[in-house]
Amino acid sequence: MKRENLYKIALGLAFAPLLLTGCSDEWDDHYDGTAKGVLSGTLWDAIRQDANLSNFASVVSACGYDKALGSSQVFTVFAPGNDVFSSEQAQALINSYNSQKGSVSDDENSTVKEFLQNHIALYNYSVSSKSNDSIVMMNGKYSVLTPNGINGTAFTESNQHFQNGVLFKVGSPLKFFPNVFEYIRQGSELDSLYNFFYSNRFYRRVFQPDQSVAGGIVDGKTVYLDSVFKQENELFGRDFLDAQLNREDSTYWMIAPTNRVWRELVEEYTPYFNYDKTVADSDSIVYTNTRLAIVKGTVFSRGINFDNMVRDSLMSTNATYYYSSRKKSWGNDTLHYYQYMQPYAPGGVLTDTQVVPCSNGVMYVSDNWKINKLETFFQTRIIEAEAEGSIKEVSKQANQQGVLEEMANPRYRTVDSKNAFYGQVSGNAFVEFEPTTTTVQPGVTFNIKNVLSNIGYDIYLVTAPALANDSNATAIQSLPTILNVYLGYHNKEGVKQEKELARQIETKGDVVNYMLLAEDFKFPVASYGLNEDEPQVTLRLETNVRPRAVNVTHTRVMRIDCIILKPHEGEIK
Repeated sequence: MKRENLYKIALGLAFAPLLLTGCSDEWDDHYDGTAKGVLSGTLWDAIRQDANLSNFASVVSACGYDKALGSSQVFTVFAPGNDVFSSEQAQALINSYNSQKGSVSDDENSTVKEFLQNHIALYNYSVSSKSNDSIVMMNGKYSVLTPNGINGTAFTESNQHFQNGVLFKVGSPLKFFPNVFEYIRQGSELDSLYNFFYSNRFYRRVFQPDQSVAGGIVDGKTVYLDSVFKQENELFGRDFLDAQLNREDSTYWMIAPTNRVWRELVEEYTPYFNYDKTVADSDSIVYTNTRLAIVKGTVFSRGINFDNMVRDSLMSTNATYYYSSRKKSWGNDTLHYYQYMQPYAPGGVLTDTQVVPCSNGVMYVSDNWKINKLETFFQTRIIEAEAEGSIKEVSKQANQQGVLEEMANPRYRTVDSKNAFYGQVSGNAFVEFEPTTTTVQPGVTFNIKNVLSNIGYDIYLVTAPALANDSNATAIQSLPTILNVYLGYHNKEGVKQEKELARQIETKGDVVNYMLLAEDFKFPVASYGLNEDEPQVTLRLETNVRPRAVNVTHTRVMRIDCIILKPHEGEIK
């Protein structure tokens, strides 16, 4: 982003009320540029002509800030002298700036953000014997200005007024106080986390056409005289962490794995995200989903986690806050993924961590990981028969004209609140599949999405009784049925497989049936996170009732409540 645009934007975002706090008449004079004793020249003139500020001046010039500090825009600069800021330190910052230039926006370049903008504030500031002001630096950090220093760093010279602002000299470079996102870049044991968060997969310069200056049309395309870019991180979006970790006006906690923990979790989690060879960009998907499985559920907004609540329950930004939404998100309103009970208790997610204060919250660095995968991505899958998209197809057969017709009529049934089965049927709804004729064995295939590979699932089929929809159902209507059940899935080559899970499994006609179809079943490949038009995992049901038994001892009507894939490893804590 060009310097002129940067300062126009920053000016518009400045916190004006803070600038007026505790101002004396003398300070007002300086702010208006009318005070006595204003020296000739600009801030840049003063800095470049001061031999003791040559190291600081070299960084200012290398980063292009000489133009801004030499303009009519008003600034306050806190400059460290050569005795506390060496030429080697300056050159290291310049080298770092050049290495990042072009790959990140200038306002996110670490040299600019953590050094230059940390020593410069918009507007005119002076100090007096009564000064105690909170000011905003160009990088958005809040600093406390007192008569003798800033954030505890003493002034060696103060209140030098020039045509476009005020120059202070400080006894050491000002310490940069990182926010949660910035600390990821600085933490000595967080290299792995840094490489993921700051990867150009997610952290990119994004062109801002509405803020750029168009210069005309050439070959049908707009040519820009001044192109403005903004640094954006896709991981902050709703589909990922749903948390703007770089915002100074928000407060977050984050549990961060050390490099050792990260390596162990990547090794453990990678097999859960094996995709078949037909999945495009599968290597990239494996890389991303494995690491997202680590970081999702590690960020907590203090906007919903209040002091009187967090000892009982800590809710991450990936949790579902409202019970009414949990049914839609997880299939059951009793599930609470990405939410952790008693985080400070022994074994709690915040225990055994290094607590690091940040400018917008707290980082909890963990070398002893307490977040259980059963509480995050390794979830119970509940496929409601009545949910949109759950039914893949009803089995068909050709009629006398050779036209394929469905062998059953799906009817969506609900359970009334006064019914004895209310609360026993998942979602208080199910689907009834009644055969179109008495001679057919109807079948139905259900879609199952978002399964993990190489993780054991216990697979259940849940059926409902006729009484759940009609308390006056007849004995014939309440007869049990007999089913054959087949699981469809892909192998590593992407070839469809089918496994018979049950043959002639019998329901009970007057209860909700939970029938275990498979125990600790492991899918060879995952479908987790895929947008599938044709889901690779399916469950096919068909009746297996002999003709002479129809409406005598059994029925061919299927009443399907849901399908459950439950992690075999154990209950969610």
